[in-house]
Amino acid sequence: MQRVTALTRQKRNPDRINVFLDETFAFGLAEIAAARLQIGQMLSPEEIAELKRQDSFEKAKQSAFKLISYRPRSVAEVARNLREKSYDEAVVSEVIARMQELQLLDDHAFALYWIEQRETFKPRSFMALRQELMQKGISRDIIDEALANVDETAVAHKAAAKRIARWQHLPADQLRDKMGGYLQRRGFGYGIIREVIDEIIENLSHEHGN
Repeated sequence: MQRVTALTRQKRNPDRINVFLDETFAFGLAEIAAARLQIGQMLSPEEIAELKRQDSFEKAKQSAFKLISYRPRSVAEVARNLREKSYDEAVVSEVIARMQELQLLDDHAFALYWIEQRETFKPRSFMALRQELMQKGISRDIIDEALANVDETAVAHKAAAKRIARWQHLPADQLRDKMGGYLQRRGFGYGIIREVIDEIIENLSHEHGN
């Protein structure tokens, strides 16, 4: 057993408390984890280990909260980030479970968010979206469900709309080549590309009175 002989607030990080056992600095704790300690309290090795585990959980949780403050994240992204910071697997799992309980992590909601953002700012094919979401650890079933109500041809039209202004005055064959390459680089298949370009050329022809 060891006796708590001092509890002092860290100067550089006032939300953390330095714990001294038997007159010697032992470890730092988050304020919430140190709140139950009192000067003179005796701690067993098991109690010390549990305090350290709780502190690791609090630090990992705050790190995860900071990560999702920038943008929504998938479960795998948060877990990967915490592992890279060398948190124990048990702590990582506990943080993930807590965040899911608070509805701060939801892979289905994340997939819908990601698809919506791409559709708005960088339209791309289902194939490209699948690759991106799988890289973020989203399961195939969730991806399929998230894409179920998305019209890929409409997405291709949105992608084309971002480039048509610069190419609309080109001859049809040149426009077809440039737009085809552009849409192909975004992963769209030949059938959708042809349908979109045919419609663009037809609309331009009507606008120009041809």
